[in-house]
Amino acid sequence: MTTPTTTHRPAAAGPDLDSRTRWAALVVLCLGNLMIVLDTTIVNVALPSIRVDLGFSESSLAWVVNAYLLTFGGFLLLGGRLGDLFGQRRLFMAGIAAFTAASVACGLAGSATVLVAARAVQGLGGAVVSAVALSLVMNLFTEPADRAKAMGFIGFVAAGGGSIGVLLGGVLTNSLDWHWIFLVNAPIGVAVLLLSMRVLPAARVRGVGTRLDVAGAVTVTSALMLAVYAIVNGNAAGWTSAQTVGLLAVAAVLLAVFLRIESTVAAPLVPLTLFRRRNVAVSNVVGVLWAAAMFAWFFLSALYLQLVLHYSPLQVGLSFLPANLVMATFSLGLSAKLVMRYGIRAPLMLGLLIAACGLVLFARAPVDGQFLTDVLPAMLLLGFGAGMAFNPVLLAAMSDVEPQDSGLASGVVNTSFMMGGALGLAVLASLAAARSSSLAAAGEDALAALNGGYHVAFLVGAVAAAAAGVIGGTLLRIEAPAMSYDGAPAGSDDDDPRLVPAGF
Repeated sequence: MTTPTTTHRPAAAGPDLDSRTRWAALVVLCLGNLMIVLDTTIVNVALPSIRVDLGFSESSLAWVVNAYLLTFGGFLLLGGRLGDLFGQRRLFMAGIAAFTAASVACGLAGSATVLVAARAVQGLGGAVVSAVALSLVMNLFTEPADRAKAMGFIGFVAAGGGSIGVLLGGVLTNSLDWHWIFLVNAPIGVAVLLLSMRVLPAARVRGVGTRLDVAGAVTVTSALMLAVYAIVNGNAAGWTSAQTVGLLAVAAVLLAVFLRIESTVAAPLVPLTLFRRRNVAVSNVVGVLWAAAMFAWFFLSALYLQLVLHYSPLQVGLSFLPANLVMATFSLGLSAKLVMRYGIRAPLMLGLLIAACGLVLFARAPVDGQFLTDVLPAMLLLGFGAGMAFNPVLLAAMSDVEPQDSGLASGVVNTSFMMGGALGLAVLASLAAARSSSLAAAGEDALAALNGGYHVAFLVGAVAAAAAGVIGGTLLRIEAPAMSYDGAPAGSDDDDPRLVPAGF
């Protein structure tokens, strides 16, 4: 058997930049990505104030969140591919500009309609930024040690940004008002744009033409948006209602049409050969399950603290601070060392199992819980687990693809996280509500019934995290074969253990 040689060539920009410029570029990318991640949770603490100020009804208030999720989830794949086709720096800056302008519009909104419309534009800009930022990092850092460190920063933003958003949302809402959770993005966005022009490489896109698979883009974006809409409204409309079932059915048909288009078109939006790469496929399954567990942590623990323990928004935010500090310690230093010494499988599996233990602790938190005994230990375990696991998850998803497909791979893994989080939160909220209703019907008081519902949701989230750890720890390939530019394996034996992973 002939051992194939790697055809994975780093993007032209990577080697041409000095080390200082590359790390400065990473800071800019992290700042831009942090704005996007924060916005998935920062608004939740301020929803009661927004409802009173702008006159939202109970049902329409959900659109402050759903409008963002709808466009964010729908455009991740397309945003990533557009970066591959037309330049990742160009798309990153366009996404930041759209997100920043929409943030200002949100902050100045005087009506519910304006706020919801601006939130939709925020989601569109956020999708583009999220999809291309990860691929830029992969192409900037081609040395294994530097790439592991850089992915640690990205992992911290991805894992810790949500809980930081809860903290920041509580601080801004308590000390100022809800408008500032959006207006704070304006100076950051302008700074990111100005710095991007100085430090991000304007690399020539290699190996890909400028043709866009319009039919594929329309069908997959429509399918994702319909699926997200059905999922986030599933609890309100009913999971077996005509609306939910009908929308999911249409989304499935559109997805089937998309797959048919991709198998026949000359320049597909998503080459289906991408999913033949084991690490890409497995890491996306892990991403779906892990995102469901993470959303259980961010949202359900915040609800437990507010509605059961009666914490203020600021107290809720501060409760997440220990987890953020632990997560930062692991993501920004220790995680890279673990990956370099033990590879991606062991840290991923151990981290997700530790996080599952944290969710199990939340599943036993009582109605009269105390912070030091019932909240802090779970937060610390979740911080350890998330900080340890996110770096290897992202590396597994991205290190198996060539530079000209890195934006697409980033869009795929971000879509997995997004869909897993949305679906996981909807399912867990539904399970919690059903359990609470049954406990109330059995004679439990309202607070105990509410807490009992959260216990069930935390347990299911723990199972999802543990399953993600086992799947990743057993099925991810330690060494993945390099792939040629046409998407086929560079050699004849797909499972040859001697092969070196792309980019490593």
